[in-house]
Amino acid sequence: MFRENALKKRLAAGRPALGCWLDMASPVAAEIVGLAGYDFVVIDHEHGPGTLADGLALLQALSGTPATAIMRVPANDPVYVKRALDMGVEGIMFPSISSVEEARAAVSACHYPPRGTRGAAYGLVRGADYGLCGERYRDSCGGELLVICQIETAAAVDAIPKIAAVPGVEALFVGPYDLSGSIGKLGCFDDAEVADLLDRAERAILGSGAVYGTIPVKTRSLEDLVARGARLVMAGGDVGFVRAGAVQQVAAFRAAIGERGGEGEG
Repeated sequence: MFRENALKKRLAAGRPALGCWLDMASPVAAEIVGLAGYDFVVIDHEHGPGTLADGLALLQALSGTPATAIMRVPANDPVYVKRALDMGVEGIMFPSISSVEEARAAVSACHYPPRGTRGAAYGLVRGADYGLCGERYRDSCGGELLVICQIETAAAVDAIPKIAAVPGVEALFVGPYDLSGSIGKLGCFDDAEVADLLDRAERAILGSGAVYGTIPVKTRSLEDLVARGARLVMAGGDVGFVRAGAVQQVAAFRAAIGERGGEGEG
């Protein structure tokens, strides 16, 4: 049901928020994560296999939990954004926003006229409780929506002050893997040039007044990031939790019976 965006309220109070990726397209996993106490989840439609119909099932599972539901869309596509918003997501994460023009287009896709260009069907869509709160949704959904732009290229780092200044952009989320890849050093976080690029992105976001979001990497722990000023931190995901638990149990079993197992060995 249409509700106050608890994540926006938490961020407005200056409090860090912990998030979890949902890549399995599993309503059960989504419900477990939501009930576990995460402040927000990101339904990942950039890298995850889920369809919009799968996303609807996840939103329904999450509706009984306090977690705020964000969707990372595949691209800066106004049609996909419109459908995601109509389903009832409480925020949109846009991958790889590298210019002020792209940021403006992202914001425009999220809002009804005259502020934006989002198509209107608030008389029937799930986001407006299937029309039961249509006009209230029309008038207040923009204020409850969180728009997050990902910084994932060297060009985007240079454009951070302008991107952050676009009205409606509230959070900038550094994708460290793609950012390092944009200078040909994918995942090389010990490299001085990569470290400098991450530092520049961090300083620019914190200086812009936008909410700073990112994920931990081997050179920057969850605790380090929070201490440095990150307020949207994605520290894990459903795939990783299942993988880690499975690997740990298999390793413990092999050790108990005196066997050595290779990666993925059954």
